[in-house]
Formats: sequence, structure tokens, C-alpha cells
Amino acid sequence: MSVVTEELSYRGRELESISDAIDDVNVLKGKTWSKKSELDENKSKKSFRNYENACDRVKDFYRLQHRKQTVEFNLKARAAFRNRKRVSMSVWQAIELLNTLVDESDPDTSMSQIEHLLQTAEAIRRDGKPEWMQVTGLLHDLGKLLLLFGSEGQWDVVGDTFVVGCQFSEKCIYPETFRSNPDSRHPVYSTKFGIYEPNCGLDNVMLCWGHDEYLYQVLKDQCTLPPEGLAMIRYHSFYPWHREGAYEHLCNENDKKLLAAVQAFNPYDLYSKSDERVNPEKLRPYYEGLIAKFFPPILEW
Repeated sequence: MSVVTEELSYRGRELESISDAIDDVNVLKGKTWSKKSELDENKSKKSFRNYENACDRVKDFYRLQHRKQTVEFNLKARAAFRNRKRVSMSVWQAIELLNTLVDESDPDTSMSQIEHLLQTAEAIRRDGKPEWMQVTGLLHDLGKLLLLFGSEGQWDVVGDTFVVGCQFSEKCIYPETFRSNPDSRHPVYSTKFGIYEPNCGLDNVMLCWGHDEYLYQVLKDQCTLPPEGLAMIRYHSFYPWHREGAYEHLCNENDKKLLAAVQAFNPYDLYSKSDERVNPEKLRPYYEGLIAKFFPPILEW
């Protein structure tokens, strides 16, 4: 194994470890939405965003994320995204590339990335949801390719997302850790509306940079997914909004409509992980057919 491959494998295992620990915190309790999914009905939900009992790895992660996700960093991250040379590949090639991030020989990793994506999509398919939602489930985590495309660590790839440029919400996980963020003392960024107008709409605010926001920026002009699908991608880690009701003062009527779609997607994101294996090669023709309905053969990543 080359030094580069070994380093990527290590970073991939670290990313997956953090992602799994965050998912453990975010497991829901009780009813999630009026249109209940089969997964939502059958899964045990005893650890509803159980912050205090989270492992130290999660707590340390959020301390770092909340300190470093500033307006200045987010502006630089978006500029770097726009200005760097993009990678050209198909959606399925992107899935296979993501699959290389985790060393399948690692004893702590029982499921490959591609199997997790297919489990999510298959759960949505079994519930009879539309094709656009199935394919959204298939690729919702592809933004983790940021680990290959210039991320600074785990803190700018995964974790609950939140708005930067205005007062940090008390409904974010570990809100007290935002005190170490210089924006919390900025004369504008620390105010309720900050740099935004009341009810300006979430399309007009800056969510902290990570795999959700990156993938949304990649896909929004390169696919025919409906607004609901793009909202599921952009907001699936935006727990302060879709689970805790934060940031209503920035939302418009369209956001309220999209909220239901994000809440409908959430159980599949959290509960689809299973020891029941899927066969990627057997499922590939079906999902490549779906991909072709909503995406061009080659995308710029």
C-alpha cells in the first residue's frame, strides 16, 4: 500500500468513525413526521440526540467545528470550491471513489460506503417512495468526497450544520462551545439576523461548509432532481432547523414546504444502516437507470 493510499485509508476510517458517532447522537425518539416510514415505525429510538452521554470523540469534534466554522472560513471555502480545477466523472464513478475512502479490511468497519448508500436507497424503494427520492438516498452522502478534495479535517466535512453570519442558535448541539468562535463576539455576526434580512429564505443564507453544502453546490445546476430532493441533500444534517425548530426568523414560505420533505428523508438517513448485506453489482443496473433519468453522463465535482 502506497503512503498516499494508506493516508487516505486512515482519513476515511476516521471520517466514518466520526460520522457513525454523530449518527448515534442524532438517532430520533418518538414520531418524526405524520407520513411515517416503515423504518421509523420499526426502529428503537431510545437515544434521541443524547448529547451528554455522547462519546468524547463527538464532544471534541463539535468543540473544534464550532470554533473553526466562521464567516471568514466559509467565504474562503466557497471561493476555493469555485476556483479549483474540478474533477469530471459520473455519479457511479463518484460512488466508487467514495468507496475507496474506508479500508474494508479494518475490523471496525463492517460495511462499505457503497453498501450504506444502497441500503438507504433500498429502504426508500421498499417504502414505495418516488424514483427521485430513491436516487437522492443513493447519493446523499457523496459530499464526503470533500475528504479527497481539500478538506482541512473532519470538522469541515461532517457534523450537524448551522447558519454562519448571524447569532449561533441555542438549539445547536453544545451551544456553549460557540463562545470560542470569534464570530460570537462580532458586532454584526453575533446579532439575531446578522448579515441577513428577516425571512430572507434559506437559499440566501450561508450554512456551515461540509458534505451537505458541498454536494448541493455541485448538483444544483447539474441535475433535474426536484427542489425537495435538493433540500434533502442540503439540509439533512441541519438538525437545529429540521428537528429543533431553529432559524424560523430566516425562513420563508418555501422553506416551510421543503421542511416536510427533509423530515420525511431523515429516518432513512439514520435508520437504514444494517448488518443485512446488499449486492452492489446486482443493484447497479437498476440504480444506473435511475441516475440516467436525473443526471448527465458526466458531472463536474
